[in-house]
Amino acid sequence: MNKLLGFLLCTLLAAAVWPSVAQAQKGAIVQAREGIEFFESKIRPVLVTHCYECHSAKSSKLKGSLYLDSRAGLLTGGETGPAIVSGHPDKSLLMKALRHDGLKMPKEKLPASVIADFEQWIKMGAPDPRTTDTASWKKLTMEEAKNFWSFKPMQKHPAPAVKNASWARSDVDRFLLAKIEAKGLTPAKDADRATLLRRLTLDIIGLPPTPSEVDAFVADQSSDAMEKVVDRLLASPHFGERWGRYWLDIARYAESNGNADNTAFPHAWRYRDYVIKSFNDDKPYNRFITEQIAGDLLPAKDAKEKDTNLIATGFLALTSKPRAQNNPDYRMDLVADQLDVTCRAVMSMTIICARCHDHKFDPIPTKDYYALAGIFDSSEMLSGTAAKGAKKGGGGGLHKLSTGDDAMGIREGSATDIAICIRGDSTKRGSAVQRGFLSVAKTPDTKPVNRSQSGRLELAGWLTEKDHPLTSRVVVNRIWLHLFGQGLSRVVDNFGLHGETPTHPELLDNLALKFQEDGWSFKKMIRYIVLTRAYQMSSTYDAATFKADPDNRLWWRTQPRRLDAEAIRDSMLFVSGGINLTPPNRSTATGAIAPKKKAAVAIKENPYRSIYLPIIRNNLPESLAIFDVADPSLIVGQREVTTVPAQALYLMNSPLVLDLSKAFASRLLEKNLEDPERLDFAFRVAFSRSALPKEREAVLDFLNATQKGGTRLAAWTAVCQTLLASAEFRYLQ
Repeated sequence: MNKLLGFLLCTLLAAAVWPSVAQAQKGAIVQAREGIEFFESKIRPVLVTHCYECHSAKSSKLKGSLYLDSRAGLLTGGETGPAIVSGHPDKSLLMKALRHDGLKMPKEKLPASVIADFEQWIKMGAPDPRTTDTASWKKLTMEEAKNFWSFKPMQKHPAPAVKNASWARSDVDRFLLAKIEAKGLTPAKDADRATLLRRLTLDIIGLPPTPSEVDAFVADQSSDAMEKVVDRLLASPHFGERWGRYWLDIARYAESNGNADNTAFPHAWRYRDYVIKSFNDDKPYNRFITEQIAGDLLPAKDAKEKDTNLIATGFLALTSKPRAQNNPDYRMDLVADQLDVTCRAVMSMTIICARCHDHKFDPIPTKDYYALAGIFDSSEMLSGTAAKGAKKGGGGGLHKLSTGDDAMGIREGSATDIAICIRGDSTKRGSAVQRGFLSVAKTPDTKPVNRSQSGRLELAGWLTEKDHPLTSRVVVNRIWLHLFGQGLSRVVDNFGLHGETPTHPELLDNLALKFQEDGWSFKKMIRYIVLTRAYQMSSTYDAATFKADPDNRLWWRTQPRRLDAEAIRDSMLFVSGGINLTPPNRSTATGAIAPKKKAAVAIKENPYRSIYLPIIRNNLPESLAIFDVADPSLIVGQREVTTVPAQALYLMNSPLVLDLSKAFASRLLEKNLEDPERLDFAFRVAFSRSALPKEREAVLDFLNATQKGGTRLAAWTAVCQTLLASAEFRYLQ
């Protein structure tokens, strides 16, 4: 028994050392970027609108000696002391003032949702890029953007010559190998077949392979064995459940509004199912984008296609809406969210900064922001949270489908240009800006906005032009991220100045162009990449190569990486035999989700795949939240990967894990096998490999000592929990 307990502790503690330095750095980078973006989208506009008049360097009369127009001013504070204590909102004077707790700032109390944003921002450490010396900020000008990697026109590049020509199977391999060889290094050896199949299966459908699938692949020595496996996985209905989840992260999918009310979105699941089906059908990405931005404006061959197009526009209605009461910026806040999700999802551009002023870093003037904002201001949001039709300004109203059902989405409003909000203040307007697109990314084929419509159709057309410099680069970089653990450009959500130049920009261009040439197909791009030698390398550690490239930026080996939250939970359900692989075709929140019902209590575990769990803002399922599921209030192209003690404690004590361990044990005991063979089968189910001699000895000793009498199921349950709790189960090699 002591041996097994030691084995259990070792496997749990292994999680603390498996993540590489590169993964830790990547998590820090992602966290920093998200913090700055949160400040720019949620905090700066409020400070500009409600605080700068009395608390900035340009104030005619500075009040309380308090400057709120720089990070230094916030930290130094005024006559009453520092305005914020980083990480501690309840100790921050700024929060007392916003809550009207003794201090009152501004005079009219801000909406609860805005106050909650400031509380979250301070908890994040109050990330703030501002300095008092604006002249010191580096900015990418329009002229410089012509030669900036993400704005330059894409072009095809010849693959470089390599010394070890026999190693490369594709141009991808040649681009990577050329830089590896230039450093005098060699790539890792190929992964063994069992390891490779586990990697492939989890990457493509998010479930582990069965022992029989592993046996079949290992035994198949035909030249096209790999191709057959890849094609089988891509054709699986589980492909859309895996890859659709990545898009839902970006679309900030949730089944409730969040904020103080947390009103339910009773029809959000239709959008979820639309995304899954689109990936399963391998819908061309340019069509996928067009439907979500302008599906209501597209012609349809029949009622079913029209319904699909309407459901697709739920992408623009899934926002976490602030309260409209006492909020003159309510309409512009909704528009800002729609603009932000469109630009970041498709172009990885943080345009939201230009709402109050010209973008401080990227070549996006305020007039470009309002040119795009006018497109969404000319549309009406249908969030499905009110019984009657929506008013202009968003927040309610039933797209009515041909089936009589309701769907969230967007529709045409009054086509009009809008005036610039001076310093982001909706009550102070400048001149109107004609609706249009980002000047830095216009192409010769860019069509002007139809003046009689909102302009969403032309917006979708511009985003999916073959010469658009960002769209294809962004999506193939994300595909690379999900197959290799990090993108060719590691900052996948920011292709501006504060992003990161790709390690292989020529390769990124070639992949982006191939993506278009192959019909904007996700499946073809995934197939192309996983059949490369680079994807099929092992994770073998080499000390000399690691010293030369610890972050694996040369892609000399496969980087061990932790499964995401959904794949961990789904894998536990799958190996235990307790998973229900039939899609529910509805929301799985408990009880009826009425439009005005608070959704915070609608959480319950169920046997469906994790993508079908209720995603309730501010109350995510524990099994997902503990392993860094995307925050549905944010636009997330790349999740954080944390390693914290709470994860190990969850795996040791969670009722779900305990129940699944017992179910796994029962599955094993149903087999007519001797314990050594049963143990080997358990390892093959969990890890796609047989038990090692040392592992077999420790577990069998434990079983021999503990499974007498009525304790047999309990003993095997402990063994199964050890397997599910191990680092190897949660990581891909």
